[in-house]
Amino acid sequence: MSDVLLNSVIVLGIVGSVSALILYFVAQKFKVEEDPRIDDIEEALPNANCGGCGYPGCRAFAEACAKSDNLDNLYCPVGGNDVMKKVATILGMEVQEQKRQVAVVRCAGSYDNREHHNEYEGPENCAVAHQLYGGETDCHYGCLGLADCVRACNFDALHMDKKTGLPVVNEDNCTACGACVEACPRDIIELRVLGKRDRKIFVSCINEDKGGAAKKACSVACIGCGLCYDACKFDAITMFENLAYIDDKKCVLCRACVEVCPTNAIWEVNFPPRKPKPAKKKVAAKPTANNTTPQTKEENKVINVTDLPKENTSKPDENTVENKDNKTENKEDTNSNENK
Repeated sequence: MSDVLLNSVIVLGIVGSVSALILYFVAQKFKVEEDPRIDDIEEALPNANCGGCGYPGCRAFAEACAKSDNLDNLYCPVGGNDVMKKVATILGMEVQEQKRQVAVVRCAGSYDNREHHNEYEGPENCAVAHQLYGGETDCHYGCLGLADCVRACNFDALHMDKKTGLPVVNEDNCTACGACVEACPRDIIELRVLGKRDRKIFVSCINEDKGGAAKKACSVACIGCGLCYDACKFDAITMFENLAYIDDKKCVLCRACVEVCPTNAIWEVNFPPRKPKPAKKKVAAKPTANNTTPQTKEENKVINVTDLPKENTSKPDENTVENKDNKTENKEDTNSNENK
C-alpha cells in the first residue's frame, strides 16, 4: 500500500514538473512585450479609476497614452493639467493646457419656484422614478431630487439642499469626471468651462415646452422669448425647441443676456454685485442769441391787455383847475399890453 502511494506521488510530481516546463516555454514563445512606460504613467495618475477620461480605469488610460502619437484627445480630469504635464514628460511629448470644467445643474425648480401637486412613494432612485411618472410638478423636465448624482460622485462634490430640493455642486471638489452627468436620467447636469475668476453664465432650465406652459410649471423657466439671443453680439446663444442655450466656449461673460431675461432663467455665478446705474442728469436749455439769460416763467407769461391798469379818467382836483385859470388870465393880460 505504501509503494502505491509513493509511486502515485512520484508520477504526479513528474507530470506537474513537465506541465510547468511546457507552460513556461509556451509563455516565453508567445510573450507580448509591454511598453515599460505604461507603469510609469500609471504611477503618475491619481488612480481614481473614475472613468472620467473615457477609459475603464487608470491602467487603460495609461495604455492609451503610451500607444498614442499625441495627447490632444487624452485628458485626465481628476489630475488636470499638472498630471498631463507629467505624462507628457514621460512620453517625450507636448501637451496643451485645457480650461477647467465643473458640473452645472441646469434646473432652478426649487420648492418656491415649482408648485408640487403630488408626492412620490417608491424607490429613492431617479432612474426608477423617471421611468414611472413625470414628477411631482407640472415640469416633466426638471430635477426629481432623489440624489442619484450625489451617490455617483466619489469626490464629495455634490450634496442635496434641503431648502430647495436640488443638488448643489462644490466647485472646489468637482473634478469634472462626468459620473453625475451619466447618473442623471434627465440630462440636467452638464460639464461647463469656467471663465476668468471661475465665473460662468448659463441657462438654468431645460424645459422645452412653449412659453405659457413652461412659465406655469416654473416661475423661472425659459420661455423661449429670444430676447437673450437678440442681445448677444458674440453668437454665443442658440435657440432650439423653445429653449435658449449658451455656448461656454463662445461666451465672453458680458452679462447682456442676463439683463434682458424676463424670468431670471439665466444665472450668473461668481460675479460681483451689480452697481446701480446713475440717474440721468437734466441738461439745461441753452441761452438764445437775443437773450443770454434764460427766461423765467414770469417773463414768459402772455400779458393780457385787459389786465393792464386803466388811465386815470377821474376829474382833476380844485387846485389843478385854479392853476389852469390863472395861467389863462396871465396870457390874456400879456396880449392886451402888446396891443396897447
